[in-house]
Amino acid sequence: MAPEDNQIKGSKGAHPGPPGGAMGAPGAKPKNVKKAMKQLIGYCRKYLAFIIIALALGMVGAIFNIVGPEILSQMTDLIGEGLMAEIDLDAIIRLAVILAILYGLGFIFNYVQGFIMATITQSVTKRLRTDISTKINRLPLKYFDKTSYGDILSRVTNDIDLIAQTMNQSLGMLVTSLTMFLGSLVMMFYTNWIMALSAVLSTIVGFGCMSLIISKSQRHFIQQQQELGKLNGHIEETYSGHTIVKVYNGEKAAKNTFHDINTRLYDSAWKSQFMSGLMMPLMMFVGNFGYVVVCIVGAVLVHNGSISFGVIVAFMIYIRLFTQPLSQLAQVATSLQSTAAASERVFEFIDEEELDNESDKMEKLETAKGNVEFRHVRFGYSEDKMVINDFSAIAKAGQKVAIVGPTGAGKTTLVNLLMRFYEINDGEILIDGVPIDKLTRENIHNLFCMVLQDTWLFEGTIRENIKYSKEYVTDEKVEEACKAVGLHHFIKTLPLGYDTILDDKANLSSGQKQLITIARAMVENAPLLILDEATSSVDTRTEVLIQEAMDKLTVGKTSFVIAHRLSTIKNADLILVMKDGDIIESGNHEELLEKNGFYSELYNSQFEQVS
Repeated sequence: MAPEDNQIKGSKGAHPGPPGGAMGAPGAKPKNVKKAMKQLIGYCRKYLAFIIIALALGMVGAIFNIVGPEILSQMTDLIGEGLMAEIDLDAIIRLAVILAILYGLGFIFNYVQGFIMATITQSVTKRLRTDISTKINRLPLKYFDKTSYGDILSRVTNDIDLIAQTMNQSLGMLVTSLTMFLGSLVMMFYTNWIMALSAVLSTIVGFGCMSLIISKSQRHFIQQQQELGKLNGHIEETYSGHTIVKVYNGEKAAKNTFHDINTRLYDSAWKSQFMSGLMMPLMMFVGNFGYVVVCIVGAVLVHNGSISFGVIVAFMIYIRLFTQPLSQLAQVATSLQSTAAASERVFEFIDEEELDNESDKMEKLETAKGNVEFRHVRFGYSEDKMVINDFSAIAKAGQKVAIVGPTGAGKTTLVNLLMRFYEINDGEILIDGVPIDKLTRENIHNLFCMVLQDTWLFEGTIRENIKYSKEYVTDEKVEEACKAVGLHHFIKTLPLGYDTILDDKANLSSGQKQLITIARAMVENAPLLILDEATSSVDTRTEVLIQEAMDKLTVGKTSFVIAHRLSTIKNADLILVMKDGDIIESGNHEELLEKNGFYSELYNSQFEQVS
């Protein structure tokens, strides 16, 4: 497919590069994880005070839980002493009440912390999605030429959801676990340094294994996010064109591609999840081993009279409070690895090169007479391959200018350049004598209405689709436009008329969809008009009606018509014949036929085919 055939609508048909663009090859190490995490922290800076409060509450709640075993130790000693004499129930009840209050406060603090973090998380992710949505509108079309839609969608959904999950759960768990780990360590040494040392030594192996696993699993998490983006891109592309896939019996090739990507996703996901899954059983083993060590050392110390039995009870709980955070820290480490990969993809997209800022441009055309001039325009979608070599032409106000030529000649590319979807490499394009690079893109787009070969309708009523982005258009204007294109009668036969919802269930032909987009252009009432194969999807009878409507529409407007069916542009004031990026002939229909050149050859070949 030639570049000109798919540029205005985006790059759905373009061959996408690796999803994620610069992410690199599968399994590649992250390029800018630290930068991405710094940017994520920057997004959270607005809520820093609330995050600190939430983390402080989690820390205090953890401290309350740490103090609990010391009180349990005292209760155990009281019970043990009471077995020899009389149990002091008042003292035990007093300690039990204190313990219940501590655990209750710990629960409340953790609940408040969770509420604050959930609120902040949703606020940050909402801002991220908003920024990505805004970013999409500021990206040049060349970005979409190399990136699949599914990969972009994956960044907006999967990657941001992963960031949200980490912020909501892992940050609080990280602080709580660190507090629990350090607090229990301090309390163990405070209670008995010999037993504390025994417990710590028994868990050192856990630290070593955890560090090894984290270092080995990072690249698999990166690859997992990359392959997920590729899979989304392939699915979106395949199912949006499922009719073509079936017509050309492409199911097997599509399945094979899906299988390849899915296999790589399985491989990376399996490795990352398996290695992270090792952490929990490892920590459980370390914890159980710690219980054994504490019981043996504790029994020796009790036998020697160095400690009471209550200390062993306390240490049994401290071991759990000491090893459980290790498991949680391992889980957090796993989550942070995935989040680092997701953050890098999200911020890589946000950091993509944008269209130039045009806030400093003061020139503005409120309306235009319609004089358009191309001066020695050169352009290529890549620097080493020019599509337009040296294009010069003048379209006078009110003229109907047809652009014809074989596929790949550069016809649609000219329209792209006129609308400033792409910037020219050299030369100049002027509207009413004003270079378009002096005008903002928004200003330029307001001067044009456009009908493309590929229809685009959104889920909404027929009326809303025709009024798209122009709410000031009256219902009368909408009906007039539909009557002009011969669509009014069909719409009136629908149960809800102009209020019929267009969605996947709407049974409209390609021609009817095209008529709606033509009606949309008619109500726009802009001074310049672009028609890119606007009648390609309609039958001959409807084409005649549309041509009549377009003749009315183009009165007083400068119109650029791209056509392959040359019979539709016989009444054009000026026909530009393009080949290999240059104008090789120009004139009206009769003049070009008299020249008996390339246009005449094209026209006669179509006439012979029709005959």
